[in-house]
Amino acid sequence: MKDKLITPSYCFILAANFLLYFGFWLMMPVLPFYLTEVFGADKFTMGLVLSCYTIAALCIRPFSGYLLDTFARKPLYLLAYFIFTSIFGGYLLAGTLTLFIALRIVHGVSFGMVTVGGNTVVIDIMPSSRRGEGLGYYGLANNIAMSIGPMTGLFLHDAGIGYTWIFCASLGSCLAGFCCATLVKTPYKPPVKRDPISLDRFILLKGLPAGASLLLLSIPYGMTTNYVAMYARQIEIDASTGFFFTFMALGMAVSRLFSGRLVDRGKITQVISAGLVLVVFSFFLLAACVYIIQWDSHACTVVFFTIALLLGIGFGTMFPAYNTLFVNLAPNSQRGTATSTYLTSWDVGIGIGMLTGGYIAEISTFDKAYLFGACLTVVSMLYFNLKVAPHYHQNKLR
Repeated sequence: MKDKLITPSYCFILAANFLLYFGFWLMMPVLPFYLTEVFGADKFTMGLVLSCYTIAALCIRPFSGYLLDTFARKPLYLLAYFIFTSIFGGYLLAGTLTLFIALRIVHGVSFGMVTVGGNTVVIDIMPSSRRGEGLGYYGLANNIAMSIGPMTGLFLHDAGIGYTWIFCASLGSCLAGFCCATLVKTPYKPPVKRDPISLDRFILLKGLPAGASLLLLSIPYGMTTNYVAMYARQIEIDASTGFFFTFMALGMAVSRLFSGRLVDRGKITQVISAGLVLVVFSFFLLAACVYIIQWDSHACTVVFFTIALLLGIGFGTMFPAYNTLFVNLAPNSQRGTATSTYLTSWDVGIGIGMLTGGYIAEISTFDKAYLFGACLTVVSMLYFNLKVAPHYHQNKLR
């Protein structure tokens, strides 16, 4: 008989995770417009403001992994969640760009802590025999939020809803998520012997090759979640770009039906390789939309939303596999470190994607930014198959 995966605590942490990401991503695609209209920021400044959040998150990640491996995990998780939620209220009061940037940095620090905390707590409360499946559903919660959140934010913005109300909606979502997080029951964690401070207490050294391939993959993803609406406007796609995120969410949901179970059967590297092929194809097609629309605007609209579906399937397939890969390279006492290394790799790429996407668009066009991103996914695919997969099979602990 299978170990039980669905418990009240597991459901509460899924809800907490979804509402956290939904609140954050609801605001994310609206921020470029907000920064332009309210503060008069140019594209490069916009990229800088957006990326300082991610830079702050990745700076705290290694330390948060160490803290979660050393102290009680749930109190740290709840503290970070509370600070993260509170900052949305601060955005409502930020009257200058400098204050807004300061709040973004604090928001990034709390996000870095709360996401590592959530990922570590969910591993603690699920049976190890169903870890791939459990992480798959957990990842699905934030991936769906990362898809329908931007869609909702863009719909509200296009409908003429003010920025104050959009920020309030994000605050309300995270408050509800915090309430769910308080209801999660975690197993007792006995005090651990504190090892001497060393680099591998902050970064999972065995996970660095996988981290490099994940980083290259997340650069174009960061460009997509932040700039795809502006790209569509630039090439004059005549459709609501909010649906791009809807189709992306649908692709992620479909991929979860099979990817987590394949991971639990040990097919981790095969799952990632298959997802990489799909993502490489999708990003080259996204960059080509600027030429397709000159040929047939209706065909381009269909291709644009098909790309969203394929990206959702590709990334949705890879997320639980990558997460499990990092966890399998670490002893149980370093779960927090493994999770923080996984998320740090992802966040570094997202931050670079925001900066380079804005910069390339400033000196050229968004399609050139996506072409650059597509080339990086090819490098990631080759590096994963030639270096990361063999390294993982030699060093995995379970």
